[in-house]
Amino acid sequence: MSIIRPSVLATAIVVVLSACTTVQVAKPPVTPPGPAEGPKEILRPTTFADVPGWEKDDLREALPPLLASCEVLVKKPDWREPCMVARDVDAKSEKAVRTFFESFFVPHQVFNPDGTNNGLVTGYYEPLLHGARKRGGPYQVPLYRTPDDLLTIDLGSVYPELKNLRLRGRLVGNRILPYLSRAEMAHSGALAGKELMWVDDPIEAFFLQVQGSGRVQLTDAKETVRVAYADQNGYPYKSIGRYLVDKGEMTLDQASAQNIKAWFAANSARQQELLNANPSYVFFKEEKLTDPNKGPRGALGVPLTPQRSIAVDPQYIPLGAPVFLATSQPGTDAPLQRLMFAQDTGGAIRSAVRADYFWGFGAGAGENAGKMKQRGMMWALLPKTAVMLRATR
Repeated sequence: MSIIRPSVLATAIVVVLSACTTVQVAKPPVTPPGPAEGPKEILRPTTFADVPGWEKDDLREALPPLLASCEVLVKKPDWREPCMVARDVDAKSEKAVRTFFESFFVPHQVFNPDGTNNGLVTGYYEPLLHGARKRGGPYQVPLYRTPDDLLTIDLGSVYPELKNLRLRGRLVGNRILPYLSRAEMAHSGALAGKELMWVDDPIEAFFLQVQGSGRVQLTDAKETVRVAYADQNGYPYKSIGRYLVDKGEMTLDQASAQNIKAWFAANSARQQELLNANPSYVFFKEEKLTDPNKGPRGALGVPLTPQRSIAVDPQYIPLGAPVFLATSQPGTDAPLQRLMFAQDTGGAIRSAVRADYFWGFGAGAGENAGKMKQRGMMWALLPKTAVMLRATR
């Protein structure tokens, strides 16, 4: 990225803020909720006895994703001791693992800024698409790599109070303008030559962007590769399910991924209209699929673990932290209570009690993810050392 004069940057921020935001910015606040204020109001200490379902979860399944989080967290002073000890815990002993978590962590119930203690829990997964490296036959839908003219402005580097907030744009003359929306990309052909690969289904390509990553079975190369999130065009995510509800095409209860795909197939003349309802666009990068049993890397930088990883809003929940989730199975009232790990983020995940549950890879995972619109409560587990340090300040 080229160096931008302060005066140009100031103008750019005003221009871009007035037009678009990024995956990290749902609505640019004047005073965003900061981590220094959050724990007192948002994260309230409690006991494991008060966490519903804590005693029923098989915590042996939670040790591997904790160790994955520790690959990043061990560098932080508050996390060094629990991460080092976790390496020597007997992974086969449920009692030993439980004793470890209860000895080194303090559960904090998560509350929304308005004081409520429950929120929306959705699901996501890693889909499989069919494609080719060269356009031809059924493979007419491009997946794009990050374009060269996409600029990223990290506001936190200039204004510390805006940490985690970034803007996307493009340089036109000496001005930074909003980057192209999904509709503008479709009509202008501006990204010609930036195709990473081609797939055979436009709605599956759209949902791949919603999920953030997936796998593509390449028929011409005779291999399956992973396509991972690389960047985003700077516009906030807007739900096409909500668009169909607002247009009277279906009710809110009907707005599942499965029903949206059925509507798309039955309304060929309106397909691009539906896709354009979400101006956000995700760019991808190709990765080798070295271990099919591991999920894609999330925002923390470690592979996601099916049914143990969630996406959270990092303004409220520390990335990498264990989070006990009390919700219900997709489309039912059956309890779903288990220790998860905040290893990812998402454009639609914008609140304290808000989680996106990673179901894993394939059609079964997609079925569960598409149906999951549950209510839930959350408890973030913070290291005792960090809690004790805060108490003495």
